[in-house]
This record gives sequence, C-alpha cells and structure tokens, in this order.
Amino acid sequence: MQLSLQTCPCQINPASESVSSALLYKECCQPYHDSLCHKEVDQSDGIYADSAERLMRTRYSAFVLVKPEYIVKTTLPTQQALLDVQAIESWAKETGWTGLEIVEHTPKLGKRHAQVEFKAYFNAKGNTGDLAEKVQAHHELSTFVKAKSKANDDAHWYFLDPTVAMTVSQKQPCICGSGEKFKRCCGVYL
Repeated sequence: MQLSLQTCPCQINPASESVSSALLYKECCQPYHDSLCHKEVDQSDGIYADSAERLMRTRYSAFVLVKPEYIVKTTLPTQQALLDVQAIESWAKETGWTGLEIVEHTPKLGKRHAQVEFKAYFNAKGNTGDLAEKVQAHHELSTFVKAKSKANDDAHWYFLDPTVAMTVSQKQPCICGSGEKFKRCCGVYL
C-alpha cells in the first residue's frame, strides 16, 4: 500500500477506544510536509499550521515518517542551526512509533505562546530480556510560539525547543523576535 493511501500517523491514538473516521495522510499532514520539505530556499509560500496543536500533529507525523528537515523548519528559526539533524533522524528511525494522544491544548498563553500536552506511544523491548515489545508513552508538555519567519513577515507557529543550548541573558531581546525581553517572553518557558 502506498503511504498516501494510509491513515495519517497523527490520527492513530492507541489510548482511545472510540472509533472515528481518521484522516488519510494525504488529507492531513502531507500537504504541510510537502510544502516545507520540497522547497529549496523560499519558504514564503509554504503551508503553515494554524494552531499549536496542528503543528504538534504534523511534527509527530514527521518523526514517524522520518522527515528531519520538517522538524528543523518548524522549530523556532533562531534555534534551527543549533539542532542535531542526524540525532533527530536517528531517533525517528530507531523508534517504533504507534500513535499520538493529545492530552490538552492550551491555545493562548499570553500574547504569542501556546502549549500542547501529548503522549507519543512507541514500542519498547520488554525489561525481562525477552523479545516481547511493550507499548510505552513519551509524555511531554511542549511550548509553541507564534513568530515571524526568516522568509517573510507573516507570523507562524514554531516549536520552542527547551533542549537547545543557547547563550541568552534574561535581559536580551527575545529569541522569537517579539521585541520583548527574553525573560518576559520565551524565557518563561525555557
């Protein structure tokens, strides 16, 4: 079966017993992935997520489908060059993703931030040395910021990566380009 005819990875929720009609990849995350991953330099005409939750879903699908370039391009632009693309790709390839559960979406934290609490399910080998796989969950509260991109003046949602080591003081301008001091903007979430 071709990928475009399969259920989108972000639509699979192993924790839910409800049965609904899940979207196909080509109707859900593929337009976002294709828009940002297949353009060479100019991202101004890309399709961007309209909410932090939508961006979270597209990023999860990008991990499942091993699209590290999408993960990079949807991280806050000032953090992108600091990401380890090979580590992102390795983690995506080595993890047996099985589904996504959005626990809670807080669409408005202040002027430009949002948070998504989620569980990304994956298979892990049993602890007893047997080869049986057990489903585990990566449970995270992620922060997103609506910021202007390098390509144009439109504001888009970006993942604010707390694992990126940055040397920024609390009194410097914020890394998202808001014009506010870092400590009053993204610094609250990092």
